[in-house]
Amino acid sequence: MSPRIRNLSSFAALLLLTSCGGDLRTAIPSNGSTTPAFTTPVDETHLVALAGNVPLRVRAGFGEGAIDEGAIGANTRLEHMLLVLESSAAQQASLDALVEAQQDPSSPQYQQWLTPAEFGAQFGVDDSDLALVTAWLAAHGFTVEEVSAGRRLMVFSGTAAQLSSAFHTELHRYRVEGTEHITNTSDPQIPEALAGVVSGVVTLNDFRRTSQIATQKSFASNSEYSAGPEYSAGSTHNIFPADFATIYDLNSLYNTGTTGSGVAIAIAGRSNINLSDVETFRSIAGLAANTPSVIVEGADPGLVTGDQVEATLDVEWGGAVAPAAAVNLVIAASTRTTDGIDLASAYIVNHATAPVVGVSYGSCEQEMGAAELAFYNSLWQQAASQGMSVFVASGDAGAAGCQQGNATTGTSAAVNGLCSSPYATCVGGTEFNEGAHAAQYWSAANSSAYGSALGYIPEAVWNESALDGGTGLWASGGGASAVYAQPAWQQNVSGAGGAGGMRAVPDVSLSAANHDGYFMVEDNSYWVVSGTSVAAQSFAGIMALVTARENGKGQGNANPHLYALTSAVPNPFHPTPSGNNTVPGVEGSSADGATYNLATGLGSVDGALLVDGWNASSPSGSATLALTSVVQSATIAAGGSVTIQFTAVTGGSFAGNVIFSVSGLPSGVTAAWSTNPLTPALSTNTNRASLKLTAAQGTASGSTSVMVSATGDGLTAEQTITVTVSARANGCASFSLLPTSCRPLPRTPAH
Repeated sequence: MSPRIRNLSSFAALLLLTSCGGDLRTAIPSNGSTTPAFTTPVDETHLVALAGNVPLRVRAGFGEGAIDEGAIGANTRLEHMLLVLESSAAQQASLDALVEAQQDPSSPQYQQWLTPAEFGAQFGVDDSDLALVTAWLAAHGFTVEEVSAGRRLMVFSGTAAQLSSAFHTELHRYRVEGTEHITNTSDPQIPEALAGVVSGVVTLNDFRRTSQIATQKSFASNSEYSAGPEYSAGSTHNIFPADFATIYDLNSLYNTGTTGSGVAIAIAGRSNINLSDVETFRSIAGLAANTPSVIVEGADPGLVTGDQVEATLDVEWGGAVAPAAAVNLVIAASTRTTDGIDLASAYIVNHATAPVVGVSYGSCEQEMGAAELAFYNSLWQQAASQGMSVFVASGDAGAAGCQQGNATTGTSAAVNGLCSSPYATCVGGTEFNEGAHAAQYWSAANSSAYGSALGYIPEAVWNESALDGGTGLWASGGGASAVYAQPAWQQNVSGAGGAGGMRAVPDVSLSAANHDGYFMVEDNSYWVVSGTSVAAQSFAGIMALVTARENGKGQGNANPHLYALTSAVPNPFHPTPSGNNTVPGVEGSSADGATYNLATGLGSVDGALLVDGWNASSPSGSATLALTSVVQSATIAAGGSVTIQFTAVTGGSFAGNVIFSVSGLPSGVTAAWSTNPLTPALSTNTNRASLKLTAAQGTASGSTSVMVSATGDGLTAEQTITVTVSARANGCASFSLLPTSCRPLPRTPAH
């Protein structure tokens, strides 16, 4: 591989010449001299493919229904493409450590948030690599419009011919399920010299992120409603801000001045809105006037059908839950190759627009390319390091995350790749379960602000699919990620183990069902809407109340705190007792009242308890200790050994060391720990130690249950392992069970 150049003294000095043959050369000044000491060519004949960046719907073997209708015109303009840049392994390791330390109250880096510029200086691509990539793009005729403040993104534009020349792929028109789309036909390829710097282009297609509004129906279409909006009308109940505040216990916060004042919420959108709709909504709901700001990234997309509803809903409800918070709607128009949500999200993070972020769109992990997934995981991690809390809708098609809710059947289990990153809080949906006793929970009359809820209403998993008395796939999105491993803060939660060691989503939920829909105003008309969009934005509003209580200081990734609060007294969560997100064609997950489930996560919240107890979970919350291992059985050859990795997960106010012990070993087997005792680095940290079991020659064969224990801070956690001794274990003298490997037995010389 050609060397990466890292010792150039200035960005400007790097943009040199391009030969007629397209051979880009970068000069390296020596000792401050302006005379090039030597040049290193970016060889355009030695290429590497950026694998996994052809959309699934047109990929060979998957997109059988896609019809290739030929290449787009060579001069077709491709605007605002996003090039994902890759930092060094050392930078990434340092960033991982920082975002963990920023959540540790005992660390000097606790809540020491970065600015986007500081993030770029520490963890972004350096000047030499930026210049190298910029010059390469310029050599192919592209216009580089922006290098993000975080120095992990470039925005560039050009033509289809330039794209083909630089990335060695063509854009074709495909007809997919009756709709024409533009997409790349093969994985992009780049010069080998850039392979350690360029991760890929976020998208080279017009397959769009999907809005997570499930239903929108007009008040006028329901004969039970009068000419004006009503919250309770006959047997129908819908949610106004006054009801939400009653059900989720926010009124005590409002009454004591916690209303979101001094905090901003940023919402990613791809349509403008009518500000008059927000004014009308707030007036009807009895909320003080609070006009949102609209920030346009690039060209104003105007009022876009469908997306206007989403943007209006998000602004109205994020602002309704935190009525004094500033709401910033950041909008960007989609282009032939780039989704406006991607552009808006990048703007929000790289401009640190607000400490709380709401995103109501999704794409399933399986249909997102490698560069798309890297883009969102990197972006949300940057947001976390800057003290920003990101809330994303889990989806409206139940366990079938690659379909839309109006589909008749699902194809496979999947989750939303915009919220499966551990640095985003994924918000699912519940459904109020009044049963036959609605009068117990709803007043027959409305207040002046159209509130009629009497208190908290029991909830089940939102499922209004064809399998649960409704139509289509409408249900709470959730399941196990196919991409991300389960983070430490999720491993010690009852029920999260059902994800098989992978990141489990959603994290939390709020009501999202059409059964009791949400009121909104759009185009000066009254509507009732449902879906995880409104749940996500409402939870962002709750997070704005948390942030306001913390004197306006951002809280970063909310997930470590949320999961730590499961051991708080009183517990702020309403675990979901029943229901599932199984939909036609795809088996989902059930709720049974456990702390966590793969349909609604930790459940919904008591807002007052959440806000009041936010900083009571760590380090002053109850101490917790759990012990896990990657295997539950191990086999040792007589005369050999086996190594097993154990993980001690500490939480709350846990202090001191973790001491490991083993009991019940069979005769002839000895144990040795890699670290014992172990000192936890963080109050909510995952701490690993390896146990090496050695069987002496002649140890009798057989299986024994061995108890492994971890003790500390007055707590004991145990894990049972079945240890089997064999005369010869698959020809191995020793095993390591992380990962599984085998060291061959030494050969016995022939006699």
